[in-house]
Amino acid sequence: MSIAPRWAALAAATAAVLAVTTTGCSSDSDDGKSDAKADKGAAASATASPPGSAAPGGPAPSAGSGDGSVPAGPGPQSSYTVQKQPAPGTCAYRYTPAKEPLPDPKCTPGATNPKVTPDTLKTTICRAGYTKDIRPPTNITNREKTANAASYGYKKSLREAEYDHLISLQLGGDPNDPRNLWVEPPSPGHKDGAGPNNPKDVVETKLKNAICSGKADLRKAQQAIARDWTTALAAVGVKDDGKGRREGADADDG
Repeated sequence: MSIAPRWAALAAATAAVLAVTTTGCSSDSDDGKSDAKADKGAAASATASPPGSAAPGGPAPSAGSGDGSVPAGPGPQSSYTVQKQPAPGTCAYRYTPAKEPLPDPKCTPGATNPKVTPDTLKTTICRAGYTKDIRPPTNITNREKTANAASYGYKKSLREAEYDHLISLQLGGDPNDPRNLWVEPPSPGHKDGAGPNNPKDVVETKLKNAICSGKADLRKAQQAIARDWTTALAAVGVKDDGKGRREGADADDG
């Protein structure tokens, strides 16, 4: 073969190799972009809040299902830790026509104690002293109360407000789930310096007595108190005779 044909064959082979190499680099580059996108997506999924949980620094989730059910909390703990509250100013009080305070359902939808069920009533909320056994200590709740006041923009004296379990412990509310605790302002007619004295506590005691006597359903009572404590008795068919008392330390959420 002459030299010219040999150079022509060599040139053709070199061009083919370059074409294959160039095509392969382009494909690798596209795959790299896809892999980068996939990595970002995986990172976002890893850092995103799981379904039904609060976003970091944001308000706690609502009940979610839309059927009136209330989320379950972690339940009583052998050792409690200070729980993160919604970001300052992200929660807003609601008020009934009678000016009674209600929490923001996005921040405080309520949360139940999974240990309290219709089958465990006798050994839980219907047993004297049960709520005292599961109550978080004040060195935990005092710090949460201060942070939650900022969440709701509450500016008045914290001595006049109650750090309240929306679903009270005596109704099977979770002891320290941030979705179940809010700084409850005083009701109308409150006298400054008298400390918390909220009529919601009386409603809670009446509901608990009705549950333990078989006259009210546990889950319906929890849903009713979480929705609006001022209408909870009527919602579960418990007559409000206008009487009642707070059950002292056993029912005290403040």
